Amino acid sequence: MTATHSQKHGGKKAIMAAMMANLGIAILKLVAWLFTGAASLLAEAVHSGADTANQVVLLLGDRSASKKADAQHQFGYGRNRFINAFLVALILFSLGGLFAIYEAVHKFQELQAGHGNDLLESSLWWVALVVLGGAIIMESFSLRTALHESAPFRVGIPMWKFIRSSKEPEFIVVILEDLAALLGLVFAFVGITASLITGNAIFDVIGSGVIGVMLIIVAIIIAIETKSLLVGESVDEATMAGIRACLESVEPFTHVIYVKTLYLGPDEILVAAKVAVPGDLGAETLASAIDEAEAGIRQAYPLVGPVYIEPDTWVENRSSGG
Repeated sequence: MTATHSQKHGGKKAIMAAMMANLGIAILKLVAWLFTGAASLLAEAVHSGADTANQVVLLLGDRSASKKADAQHQFGYGRNRFINAFLVALILFSLGGLFAIYEAVHKFQELQAGHGNDLLESSLWWVALVVLGGAIIMESFSLRTALHESAPFRVGIPMWKFIRSSKEPEFIVVILEDLAALLGLVFAFVGITASLITGNAIFDVIGSGVIGVMLIIVAIIIAIETKSLLVGESVDEATMAGIRACLESVEPFTHVIYVKTLYLGPDEILVAAKVAVPGDLGAETLASAIDEAEAGIRQAYPLVGPVYIEPDTWVENRSSGG
């Protein structure tokens, strides 16, 4: 919870590394496709172009999220980072996944009609393999950067659990995108190689189709995770227990009736609590106790922003059912 600034910085570094890698890779793939006509290369070029656009969207989301709260958005703009991560899923699904499947179907129809053998007829077929090999190296570097920057925040946590529990959408998106990109390059390399060896371009077509299906699956995973953040997630059980312990440590509070939390953005948590107090507790003592509780919670958990504590008597709570 205390490493938010460095985590945010690490997220930006991962985004920038992915954006630069994807932009260079997209250009190389497009040039290679123009020379060879390989379907999986075109699918991968569009995929890398979509990934580059995604990183721009993430950076814009981070910038807009840093705007200060105003009268219309009194809790700030932190959720813009969640919204833009969800937009990434839509871009990846439509521009990346659907196009790759469309290209596979279109190329298959050409093969059925006796056309579309550009890859096998090209004397520059080796360009495709060289570009894909170079792209695999560049994409591996991008993935390595994302994993390195996220490593301090997933110590002892399996990767899948980290993706499910992280409130930093940038790490979720970049890691999944880079992983999908690396797998897509491998599929394209295998498909093109198989086509060159067998003399049958259908393997290149299959590679494009597999890339499309994989991108759609990754887009759905990103959409599910970011949708959960948009709807509103609470803190983990350990943090919830810690906040409750902070409240219980304040002497005038005889009982913590409930604690509710909500991420207003990756960097800010709202806390709402209802506590039981003696019926004869004076207003000044009560106000002092609430101030003490708020200070204790924020000291223990720096991400906590607004704190709302509602006092109640245990008798009233018991008679009203909570």
